[in-house]
Amino acid sequence: MKILVINAGSSSLKYQLIDMDTEAMIAKGNCERIGQDGSFIGHKTADGRAFTKEIPMPDHAKAFRAVSEALLSEEYGVIKNLDEVSAIGHRIVQGGALFSDPELVTDEVIAGIESLIPLAPLHNAGHVQAIRGCKEVFGDSVPMVVVFDTAFHSTMPEKAYMYAVPYEYYEKYAVRRYGAHGTSHRFVSGAMADLMGKDIKDLKLITCHIGNGSSITAVKYGKVIDTSMGLTPLDGILMGTRSGCLDPSVVTFIAEKEGFTPQEMNTLLNKKSGLLGISGVSSDDRDVSKAEEEGNHRAALVHQMLYYQIAKYIGQYWVAMGGCDGIVFTAGLGENQPALREAVIDYLGFAGVKLNKEINAVTRDTAFISAEDSSIPVAVIATNEELAIARDTKSIVEKL
Repeated sequence: MKILVINAGSSSLKYQLIDMDTEAMIAKGNCERIGQDGSFIGHKTADGRAFTKEIPMPDHAKAFRAVSEALLSEEYGVIKNLDEVSAIGHRIVQGGALFSDPELVTDEVIAGIESLIPLAPLHNAGHVQAIRGCKEVFGDSVPMVVVFDTAFHSTMPEKAYMYAVPYEYYEKYAVRRYGAHGTSHRFVSGAMADLMGKDIKDLKLITCHIGNGSSITAVKYGKVIDTSMGLTPLDGILMGTRSGCLDPSVVTFIAEKEGFTPQEMNTLLNKKSGLLGISGVSSDDRDVSKAEEEGNHRAALVHQMLYYQIAKYIGQYWVAMGGCDGIVFTAGLGENQPALREAVIDYLGFAGVKLNKEINAVTRDTAFISAEDSSIPVAVIATNEELAIARDTKSIVEKL
């Protein structure tokens, strides 16, 4: 069985074709600048064939045509016809309180995703466009499944997901904590249990998805009890361009002083803050790290802020779960920044958590990085959201 996994935004479409017999990637790529000038596709196969080509893609249907042409290409293709694609799995950022499990795509499911657009305007709108564009190209004969990033977090208790604003706003607008990166947290927590040789139902784990967007999650006995992102992905620790959590009065204070509209404040907090806002250098941590090495104080400061915030969330969730059996680092920075991992774990030395610094320094893939005498294991686990989505999709379509 071959499954095509789609991760679409308002102007982009990432794809990966996976052979579910081996769970190996066959081909992957990305369509960028959909609906804009200069749109292009980048495509790469597992055996190393690759191309980048500028193609007019005024909408997601045209993007899917570009994807299908790439998969069928005589020079760069990996299948002979589209019938080889058994099913298509779509990543959906926001499932709200409507969806707590993967769903087969129906008109009702699409309408439900559309109804949640106010909670994730760019993401869910793009997902709906992609689903419709996909149906236009692949037709109704190929089953589609949607997998929600928020679903894994749906087990949070009320005391964790409610905000202390008037209850009517929860009733009227569903204002509450939803979280994000749930598919990644689910994948790496399961992988950590496997790595430890234990049943996840017996473990209390803290998973740290640290990238350009970041979230930290408390997974107790296989279920989420709390997570750092909130109503939107803006909450939690500082990120590439996002502020993370702050005193709400900061928002009104800056807005009043600068005369900003709500939308301008939204842009400030989502697009101009975080690593970029503090360092003044870049939202890319590689650039910030280089600046720190060159003596840039603000670059060093934002790193210290980030490490401190991650450690604080780990401490909070350790208390919330009544203990911790393991810590996982994943995603771009979590997998590739040994200095970040070392700095965070240094904060946890009081609890007996220790790194093997030599192993940590060279680890970029799935492995334990804790010292033998550490009180709990610490691991780096390469996340694979696409495989998790493909597994969910396979499980659904095999029941049809």
